[in-house]
Amino acid sequence: MLPDFDFMSDTTEQTSTRFVTFIGPSLKRFDLAITSTNRFYGKKLITDLQSGKTAIIGPDDLEEEGYLEYTYKLTEEEAAELVQFLYFVVGTVHFTD
Repeated sequence: MLPDFDFMSDTTEQTSTRFVTFIGPSLKRFDLAITSTNRFYGKKLITDLQSGKTAIIGPDDLEEEGYLEYTYKLTEEEAAELVQFLYFVVGTVHFTD
């Protein structure tokens, strides 16, 4: 039996997950799970499978200086490679509210 939780949200939905592994010019290997969902205004859940770190990422986040370096603990060069790849993945943000 569950304790007396005060649920703010509890939903189930179909999602799509793309698994991608690539190596950039810096020879850094990226193992990513990219999950598309109807939540988060069309942004994607990007999971680094090596570190287990996940972030909600859209095009605006890719423009944020230092965001990927901080989130995924990357060097500036590695983050630049990841940004280059993610521009093809995240697309545009869709506001549904």
